[in-house]
Amino acid sequence: MSDIKVDGFKASDIIVDLHTAFDSFTDAQRQAQVKKTKGIFELRITNDDKKEAVWTIDLKKKGAILKGLASPKADVTLIMSDDTFSQLASGKMDGQKAFLTGKLKAKGNIMLATKLAAVLQMAKDKAKL
Repeated sequence: MSDIKVDGFKASDIIVDLHTAFDSFTDAQRQAQVKKTKGIFELRITNDDKKEAVWTIDLKKKGAILKGLASPKADVTLIMSDDTFSQLASGKMDGQKAFLTGKLKAKGNIMLATKLAAVLQMAKDKAKL
């Protein structure tokens, strides 16, 4: 798991938890999530020190989370601060509100971006079990 962790980012712990949740899926559960989502998310998170970390959530083919740029190209790239991502993941902030207030920027398939909340919630629920 340490291969996806990036020091200095709160988002990193959330991504590691998401990675752990995905690893615990059966092949059938993973394929169901891929079928439901059908997209590749590239997350570009900037921390308080203005450093950027990039993670890819591939729910188009693999059902995997990776550190680094999306390959193949992401369907949607989401750009936000570490705090914004943490609030989105915890449910304290709504993605639409974050987008409309400029805290979340999206490039690519913006409608796909709306599915990220469900992915984060699914991982949160899985982590609680």
